[in-house]
Amino acid sequence: MKIYSFMFMNMVILGTMVTTTAYSWMAMWLGLEINLMSIIPILASTKTPKSAEASIKYFISQAIASLILLMSMISLNLFDQLNFWISNPTMWIMNSALLLKMGAAPLHFWFPEVLSGLSWMNCFTVMTWQKIAPMSILMNSFIDKTLITMSIILSALISVILIFNQSNMRKIMAYSSINHLSWMLTSMFYSSNLWLIYFSIYSIINLMLTIMFKLNSINSVNQIFFLKSSLNKIFSSISMLTLAGMPPTLGFMPKWFIIQFLTMNKYFMLPLILIISTIITLSIYFSLAISAFTLSINQMKLKMNFSMNTKITLIFSFGLILSTLAFNLI
Repeated sequence: MKIYSFMFMNMVILGTMVTTTAYSWMAMWLGLEINLMSIIPILASTKTPKSAEASIKYFISQAIASLILLMSMISLNLFDQLNFWISNPTMWIMNSALLLKMGAAPLHFWFPEVLSGLSWMNCFTVMTWQKIAPMSILMNSFIDKTLITMSIILSALISVILIFNQSNMRKIMAYSSINHLSWMLTSMFYSSNLWLIYFSIYSIINLMLTIMFKLNSINSVNQIFFLKSSLNKIFSSISMLTLAGMPPTLGFMPKWFIIQFLTMNKYFMLPLILIISTIITLSIYFSLAISAFTLSINQMKLKMNFSMNTKITLIFSFGLILSTLAFNLI
C-alpha cells in the first residue's frame, strides 16, 4: 500500500505543478483534475468509515467547483473578454469556484467536515498543498475585487465565530486554516511575494503542529490537558500560539509584513478586521494553554527519561524557538 500511496502522492504533486506552470485554461483545469483524482485514494487510505465519508465529501465539493470553473473558462473563450456584461459575471463565477476549491468563506461548508474525518497528515495536505493550485489560478486570472474582499472579511469573521465551543482539534485547525486563508487572500490580492512568505511560514508551523498531534494521538482538546508529559503540554501550547500569530513568535512575522504593507498603502479597515479576528483566535489558544498549564501544575517535576514522542516534540519545538529568535534578530 505504501508503493501506491507514493505513486498517488507523486501524481498529486504533478497535478499541482501542471496547474501552476500552465499557460492555457484547459491545462490549468487538467492539472486540477489530476490532483483531485490522485488525492482521493490517499484520503481514503486509512480504511475507516470517517475517512471514506470525508473523501466522498471532498470529491463532491471539488467536482462541483471544477465543473463551475470549466464552464466559466469556456465562457471566457466563447465570448469577448472586453465586453463588461459578459466578462464581469464570468469573473465572479470563476472566482467563486476557486474560493470553493480552497474552502474560503462563505463557501467553506465542506472544509471542517472533511478535515474532521481525515488523519493528521492528510489534514495537513488539505490545509496546505491543496490550496496552492487554486490560489495560483486566482493570482494569474481576472479578480473580482469586491468578491475577494467580501470573502476575506467573511473568512476572518466566520472562522472566529465557529471556532468557539469546539472540542474537536481537527475542526479547530480547520477554522484556524480558514482564518489564515483570509490573510493569504489579502497578501495574494496585493503582493505575490507576501503570499509566498505567508504560505511558507504557515505550512512549516502547521507541519510541526500536526506532527505533534499525530505523535501524541491528540484528537480532542481534553487530550491536550491529560498528556502524560508536561513538556508535551508546554511545547504543544507554544506551537498553537505560534500558529495563531502571537508576537514575537514566527507566526507573527508574515502578519506584521501584511499589516505594514496595507497601512503604507492607506488601507486601514481591512487590516483592522483581520487583527481583531486574530486577537480573538489567539485568546482561544491562550485559554487552552492556560488550562493545560493549570492541570499540569502537579506534574512540573520533569524527569529526564523522555519517550521518543517527547524527544521528537522537543526537536520541533526548539526549531520553532530558534526560528523565532532568528526573526527577532532580523
